[in-house]
Amino acid sequence: MADLDIARKTPLFDLHNELGGKVVEFAGWAMPVNYPAGILGEHRQARQKAALFDVSHMGQVELRGANAARALEALVPAAIDGLAPGKARYTQFTNEQGGILDDLIVTNAGDHLFMVVNASMREQDLAHMRANLAGVDVIERADLALLAVQGPMAETVVAALAPRAADLFFMESATMDIIGAPCRVSRLGYTGEDGYEISIAADRAEALARALLDHPDCAPAGLGARDSLRLEAGLCLYGNDIGPDTSPVEAGLSW
Repeated sequence: MADLDIARKTPLFDLHNELGGKVVEFAGWAMPVNYPAGILGEHRQARQKAALFDVSHMGQVELRGANAARALEALVPAAIDGLAPGKARYTQFTNEQGGILDDLIVTNAGDHLFMVVNASMREQDLAHMRANLAGVDVIERADLALLAVQGPMAETVVAALAPRAADLFFMESATMDIIGAPCRVSRLGYTGEDGYEISIAADRAEALARALLDHPDCAPAGLGARDSLRLEAGLCLYGNDIGPDTSPVEAGLSW
């Protein structure tokens, strides 16, 4: 337990233990690998119904400033300045040789850009942006948690609490109240299934997780199923499939 004693804990740490999660250290965080259903059971849950993942270890960042979108285009091989409000885009930070420093999702949140970056790279990404985005405020939102609901029944599960979520298309994002708390709801994910990521204040995350799990088609899933699902869907994992010596084109990410 020594590693877990020093690991950072997400707002759902106590819930993971209550649900029988096998909690280990991952990227400096105490995270559940699986629950009693097992990795295969959780994998099938996401493919057949809906699975709830705690992804609060991921970095959530706001970029604020009049030229934030244009400035970010100097760091990623994607069109950000023309991204419509409410739209999200997958892209990568690249080094001077074109290698991938990290992959991320960028959303035009209207008056700012909202980004989700990998847990293991968050400190590097923050330093990279602060050093290279002149005139842009780079704000880490450590006060937020992030929950993902993935699977063919994800819309049914999330829309039961937030009916407007059903109106979102893939790679669209909007703010809405869920269980009386303001949330950013984005229709995207990392499993190859339909799904949502919900950003919510850390102190409301457990209540939201319990409300989602109250739905008969939703069950918890851990890091093991998250990895097997993304492998089956052919999605890259930074540090395994892509890295500083791999360009986005070489990684097959030019789509």
